[in-house]
Amino acid sequence: MPLWLHVLILIIGAYIIVSVLLYYLQDYFLFKPEKLPKDFNFYYENQSVSEYNLETRDGAIINGLHFSVEKPLGVVLYLKGNSKSIKGWGKFAVDFTRNNYDVIMVDYRGFGKSTGKRSQKAIKHDLQFIYNEIREKVSEKYIIIYGRSLGSGFATKLASMNNPKMLILDAPYYSLTKVTGRYMPFMPLSIILKYPMPTYKWLKYVKCPIHIIHGTKDKLIPFGSSVKLSQVNQKLTRLHPIIGGGHKNLNNFESYHKILTEIIKSKAEKIDFSTTSIGVKHTAKK
Repeated sequence: MPLWLHVLILIIGAYIIVSVLLYYLQDYFLFKPEKLPKDFNFYYENQSVSEYNLETRDGAIINGLHFSVEKPLGVVLYLKGNSKSIKGWGKFAVDFTRNNYDVIMVDYRGFGKSTGKRSQKAIKHDLQFIYNEIREKVSEKYIIIYGRSLGSGFATKLASMNNPKMLILDAPYYSLTKVTGRYMPFMPLSIILKYPMPTYKWLKYVKCPIHIIHGTKDKLIPFGSSVKLSQVNQKLTRLHPIIGGGHKNLNNFESYHKILTEIIKSKAEKIDFSTTSIGVKHTAKK
């Protein structure tokens, strides 16, 4: 066998092996869940919060939190990123409750106290189930869907299938295939990726106002991703850049809180930043 053919076979074999490994191990790279014991008690200072569990059709348990205020203007369904659990993400509910909105947060399957086998399809069904539960108690014209990072894709899909008051995307990706493609440009991601999350495709069918918030120095999901998304459904979309913002520190910028308040209250207001999450450090990484 010629040497070049031997080398070619080795390269092809290695490529196939890596592709198979990526297919089966991608959940470990994509999701960074924090598990919580069943008896864990959630507590947030100066917040009124209740815990709930919803059982899905396939027997999974979706654990969530309801942050409530007196005389709410509406409710925000907050879909978090790919790490930790609502134990930590709950600290960001204050940015909405201070604006007189109730907040619903949930842990995806395998996160926190939530159970069940995780897949893109299963999570989409879970979130629609939760949305339906909210819709039974609150008119859709009072529901805001907020998606952060990984949650932005699920939020967009949910908004495209329903009629909420508005959709807010925080550091969204054009598609998860595009994001991972930056790090693995030679892999057949369109074939092996179990979570392609084509946000741009779903965004076309959203009928409510769309607000996109993104840091200009985001190193994980580039600001350009939101620029491209803002052009998909232009008539309904407004892009809000956070100058100098990274991927996990937007809440540390006063401009983020000013923009968020203006979006959900439809007007600019003077803000007491001590009542916001401006001091919360998500992680050291940006």
